[in-house]
Amino acid sequence: MEIRTVQFEKPEELNLILGQSHFIKTIEDLHEVLVGASPTLKFGVAFCESSGPRLVRKSGNDPELVELAVRNALSIGAGHAFVILLKDGFPINVLNAVKAVPEVCGIYCATANPVEVVVGESEQGRAILGVVDGGSPLGVEDDEDIASRKELLRRFGYKL
Repeated sequence: MEIRTVQFEKPEELNLILGQSHFIKTIEDLHEVLVGASPTLKFGVAFCESSGPRLVRKSGNDPELVELAVRNALSIGAGHAFVILLKDGFPINVLNAVKAVPEVCGIYCATANPVEVVVGESEQGRAILGVVDGGSPLGVEDDEDIASRKELLRRFGYKL
């Protein structure tokens, strides 16, 4: 098996969800969940079919995000992997609904950080082995950092 990393391509302001599913219906069900989450959410979804014609299935309400999701799905190339790109919304607002889609097996990451996808390739195909999400810790938060974290959460409206 050959192991390599694939740099996830996205502008800094976009969020992503990378996961694995198991059925062609995934693309439509993910679209329905996302379009129902918020009237202002922009998204693109791509799903790597792993049998039959083995196509990258695509959907979304923003053509540029759909195209970017497709490019990332093709670069990763792992069977049954799906890519969701979000604009004007955050994974925290849709993640439970995405995980509740019956076809979704699991989520590798949900982030706005730079991401590298660790991919294993055998004669049969590719698999996602894991992800590198952002950078490694540089230290431990102090009292000032705690206050800044709490202020940020309140500014975003996630805490009172």
